[in-house]
Amino acid sequence: MMQTKKHRFRQLLKRYMKRSVPVLMVLGLVGAAPVFAEEKCEPVDKKRIKIEGFISKSYRKQRKQVFKEFGEIGSTKVALRVYPMGETSKVIAVGRCVPAYIAQHIIKKSMEYSTGVESLVQQQFIHTHWVGVGVTMFDEPSQQIVSADQVQQLLKQDLSDEEFHVLYRKLSVPNALVPFFGLKSPNVKIAQPN
Repeated sequence: MMQTKKHRFRQLLKRYMKRSVPVLMVLGLVGAAPVFAEEKCEPVDKKRIKIEGFISKSYRKQRKQVFKEFGEIGSTKVALRVYPMGETSKVIAVGRCVPAYIAQHIIKKSMEYSTGVESLVQQQFIHTHWVGVGVTMFDEPSQQIVSADQVQQLLKQDLSDEEFHVLYRKLSVPNALVPFFGLKSPNVKIAQPN
């Protein structure tokens, strides 16, 4: 009696494995497709731009006024904080649906009220309507160091939204090799700009 239950259970398990494993493999391959259709950006009057991150500790007493300056451009929601220790990160992240005039305003203010801008985060890791100022949540393989001249290129007044984001994506592509335990390893977080 016990042998027949075990035997039936094994047969059911084999039948299940034969049918479900190929289905799961196909679903896994389809779900892991690297290319998805880009959604159209909602206008900022319908979906505001969220500004998160840190300002320098030296502006703690003027924080309300500084936060107001970040949001004075309109169509934004400011959720900044004062960095609790030392200098802020020199990283900025700009989502692909942030209009150029808002992004440029935030970059200028972060150069004024944080430690500066020396790294850009790839847009593939950022929410579409989000800007990070002095953020520390992104690892080095997802960023690219930029020069002051490159930052000034992003701040040119005559850039359209599309031109700004094409330039941002071009400047934010990280290096192909990254340091890993004293060696140079291939960067798995590279996404080529569109």
